[in-house]
Amino acid sequence: MNDLVTEVKNLEIETLKNLKNSKAANTLRAYQADFKDFSTFCIKNGLSNMPTEPKILSIYLTHLSKSSKFSTLRRRIASISVIHKMKGHYLDTKHPIIMENLHGIKRTKGTNQKAKKPILINDLKLIINAINQEKIKAKHFLEDNVKETKRIRDRALILLGFSGGFRRSELVNLEYEDIEFVKEGVKIFIKRSKTDQSGEGSIKAIPYFDNKEFCPVKALDHYMKSKFVSTFSGRIFNISDKSVALIIKKYASLAGLDANKYAGHSLRSGFATSAAEAGAEERNIMTMTGHKTTQMVRRYIQEANLFKNNALNKIKI
Repeated sequence: MNDLVTEVKNLEIETLKNLKNSKAANTLRAYQADFKDFSTFCIKNGLSNMPTEPKILSIYLTHLSKSSKFSTLRRRIASISVIHKMKGHYLDTKHPIIMENLHGIKRTKGTNQKAKKPILINDLKLIINAINQEKIKAKHFLEDNVKETKRIRDRALILLGFSGGFRRSELVNLEYEDIEFVKEGVKIFIKRSKTDQSGEGSIKAIPYFDNKEFCPVKALDHYMKSKFVSTFSGRIFNISDKSVALIIKKYASLAGLDANKYAGHSLRSGFATSAAEAGAEERNIMTMTGHKTTQMVRRYIQEANLFKNNALNKIKI
C-alpha cells in the first residue's frame, strides 16, 4: 500500500513538472506577473484570488480598464485562468458576467491600440549611420575596446533583427551553434519561438546584401570575429530582450528619430512592412517571420499599401 501511495505521489510531482514545462519560461513568468497584479487587487479589496469566481474577475477587469489597453484585459484573463488550472481549480472565463462586461468595455473604449512605429528602410539606414558615427569616449584602452565591441554588436543586432524579422526573444537566445555561414549568406537555427513552444525548431536564411554597409551577414560575421567575442561560447549577444528595445531607442534618438515611437518589435514589423511594400508574397514574409496565421501579416501589408493603392492616386487635381 505504501509503495502505491509513493508511486502516486511521484506521478503527481511528474505531472506538475509536465504542466510547467508545457509553457516556455518567459510565458510562465508573464502569467505569474499578471496573476500577482490580480492577487494584489484582491488582497487590497478583501476578495478571494485563489480560487476566485467570475464576479470577482469581472470587477477586476473593470478596475483594469481604467488604465489599460483592451488587449491587456484579455491577456490577464488568460493568465489568471492558466494559473488556476495549474493549481487544480476551474474558472469559467466564458461566464456571462465576464463576457458582457468585456463587451461593454469594448464598446466604451474600443480595441484599437497605437502600435510602435516600424523601422523602415530609410529609418534603418539612419540608425546604422548613427551607430557608425557614434563617438566613443573611453578613459583607457580596455574600455575603448569594450565600447567598440558593443557598437559592433549593436550594429549586427539591429541589421540581423530587421533582416530576419526576429522576435526579441529569438534574437537574445541565439547561440554560436545556431549560426552557419554558407556561400549564399547565413543560416540561423531557431530552437524555440512563441509559435513553436514544443521546440521543433526552424531555419532562417539571410543572404548577403549588395550594399555591404547594411549587410546583416557581414555585420554578424564581423561581430563574431571581434576580439572580445570570438573566444566566448553560448549566447551570441548576451543581453536581455528588454535591452534590445533600449538599444533601438538609443540609436533612433542619435539618428534624429523620436525614440518614444520605437520599441523592440519595430525591427520585426519594419521587415514585414518593408517586404510587403517591395511586393514580397504573403507566404514568403510568413516563412521569415514565423507567423502561423495571416492576420498580423495582412496588417503589415495593409499598412504598406496605404498610399500605394490609395484611390486618391487616380484623382488628378
